[in-house]
Amino acid sequence: MIVRVPASSANLGPGFDSFGIAWQLYNEISFQPAEKTEISGCGEAYRNEDNLALRAYRRVLERCGVQDGGVAIRFGKTSIPVSRGLGSSAALIIAGVMAANELHGLDLSRDELFLLATEVEGHPDNVAPALYGGLSVSAMAGGQAVTRRFPVSDRLFFTALIPPFELSTALARSVLPETVSRTDAIFNVSRGALLLRALEDGDAELLSFAMDDRLHQSYRATLIDGFSAARAEAQECGAAAICISGAGPTLLCVADRPDFPARMETALSMALPGWELRALLPDLDGARIAAL
Repeated sequence: MIVRVPASSANLGPGFDSFGIAWQLYNEISFQPAEKTEISGCGEAYRNEDNLALRAYRRVLERCGVQDGGVAIRFGKTSIPVSRGLGSSAALIIAGVMAANELHGLDLSRDELFLLATEVEGHPDNVAPALYGGLSVSAMAGGQAVTRRFPVSDRLFFTALIPPFELSTALARSVLPETVSRTDAIFNVSRGALLLRALEDGDAELLSFAMDDRLHQSYRATLIDGFSAARAEAQECGAAAICISGAGPTLLCVADRPDFPARMETALSMALPGWELRALLPDLDGARIAAL
């Protein structure tokens, strides 16, 4: 069987560790019962017991009391860049939990799979949109995860600016302060609430105000070589707002003009050679079993 999982961008500026949106950019991973566990189709560094798809698969079996008899995992079409802030880890985890549920006939609901995936990932901001699709806001309470979807206007155009280097989530978290001021906390809460309305209404003016942040982006920007140049070019080309996608290093641009991707591609090729541009459309369906 093949599981198809969308990419995702977490945070979206002020929604640190809580907001996320799924994209029509997918990884397809096949799972088949086998006498011994084997992983293929990916780099040698990922063909081991730490592979997140395998860990998620086994977490479901363990929780359901099912004996793990071995599984063959093959990476097929993988369009989500690794360690770029586009939810590659969450995609692996969602693929693993869905495959275990399907192959072993466990009849777990999507909400139950969401909780198991969150246990593996540690936070729900990417796994929620990867599983359910669309724009979601998620929260943790007493070890449990809660998520809800919100609408996104089709008048907005999303573009990812992807640098030619990786950035680990661990490193991106290590530069963040342990505590924040009350002023900064209020700043992010207010912007996050307004951001949801801006995305729903396609309000570019409000979006440029609401997609601001004081909790994480200024710290993580120091780890992204070319951040200031990319942001300046995006603003010049007409982006209403720019944020770091997830932990980075990818930047996500939002515009209300359909010619933005073309304008930005020309500017990016001259200002930051080696960076890749991808126009993105929201995925509204989430992860699916693509073939049995």
